[in-house]
Amino acid sequence: MRISVIGCGYLGAVHAAAMASLGHEVVGIDVDQAKIDSLRAGRAPFYEPGLPELLLEAGASGGLTFGTDIAAVAGARVHFVCVGTPQMKGEFRADLSYVDASIAALVPHLQPGDVVVGKSTVPVGTAERLAVELEPTGATLIWNPEFLREGFAVEDTLHPDRFVYGLPTDDAGVVTPAGDAARTLLDEVYATPLADDTPQVLTDYATAQLVKVAANSFLATKISFINAMAELCEATGADVTQLADAIGYDVRIGRRFLNAGLGFGGGCLPKDIRAFMARAGELGVDQALTFLREVDSINGRRRERMVDLAREVCGGSLVGKRVAVLGATFKPNSDDIRDSPALAVALGLEKQGAHVVVTDPQGLENARQAWPELHYADDVLDAVRDADAVLLGTEWSQYRELEPDVLGGLVAGKHMLDGRNVLDPVQWRAAGWTYRALGRP
Repeated sequence: MRISVIGCGYLGAVHAAAMASLGHEVVGIDVDQAKIDSLRAGRAPFYEPGLPELLLEAGASGGLTFGTDIAAVAGARVHFVCVGTPQMKGEFRADLSYVDASIAALVPHLQPGDVVVGKSTVPVGTAERLAVELEPTGATLIWNPEFLREGFAVEDTLHPDRFVYGLPTDDAGVVTPAGDAARTLLDEVYATPLADDTPQVLTDYATAQLVKVAANSFLATKISFINAMAELCEATGADVTQLADAIGYDVRIGRRFLNAGLGFGGGCLPKDIRAFMARAGELGVDQALTFLREVDSINGRRRERMVDLAREVCGGSLVGKRVAVLGATFKPNSDDIRDSPALAVALGLEKQGAHVVVTDPQGLENARQAWPELHYADDVLDAVRDADAVLLGTEWSQYRELEPDVLGGLVAGKHMLDGRNVLDPVQWRAAGWTYRALGRP
């Protein structure tokens, strides 16, 4: 099938390449010429394992093309809208200008029977509004939220854990004939993963839009819950890692996402929970989501607490102290530094007078552009040389596997601050290091 993908950022580029690998003829559209040039050359404009290989394979077969001219979508039967919905400056609301511009650009090129598939994360009520705008074209809107994890996006696209279709319904809540036809067409696009018995949820627009933000809010709440427990553990001498292990055996709770540390970041969870709160306020049900304000607050406090720990191990003052920060990205296997907890701590240290040296396997270029006032080292051994303290901010595997004896011969002070609770404190203390972590004695 010929399909188009509008927006070739993180979501769109992965989706376009994955759909081409399934045998579809895909055209990707974006207004950023530099991004398009990179994708045409088979180069991913960001780090995502497996994506460069997909781009090269699909480009060589001729099944994947990219451009800036929206007219190139002509002949496509299904159009995926994959543009970003960033947080508005100075507000919690989501900025929908890219979504609105994409729909406006698509409208002149749509034919009756075409399907427009919204994948962007939007406030509930957006799909209903956009469906009205599409009515004169005879095209049908399906809301099909994405559930990608950075670092695993290719796998999550080709082998998703579920499909959610938000379909048009009549006043009785029954899917319209146009909705049934659109669903059949989208099923053809996803025929390969659907053949693997991937669960499919067929619902209305409102529910489909709520699924993504509800999921992200739940994950953020779970992470902030264990970080709230870390605050109590620090006050009582308890160990939050052992606490998480113990409660995680309860199948109703589970151990995943119960990792205390610097908290969550990135381009999704922080802005999505804030946009969720803003939309709830617009709907007059803001009290239903007031707990998310505390979730957000807890997340920020953990970063501040790590700066306090660094100051403590440095003798009460960070002025003139050299601190190595291992990690710039918000999570491993990514070059995404958006709302990175590691960089937030690095900036907090720098503001208190420390000489901060940041290193990261993939995110240095982005970090240098965003925060030129920090210092950077391409190699971890260069970063820690003569450091008064070392802070692990992103749990890259190469940092988790560092040998304390090796680092001990390079640093000025053997003080390890484990911002992700992934190192073995016994091993590091046995090597003569002071080991500190959030929520641990």
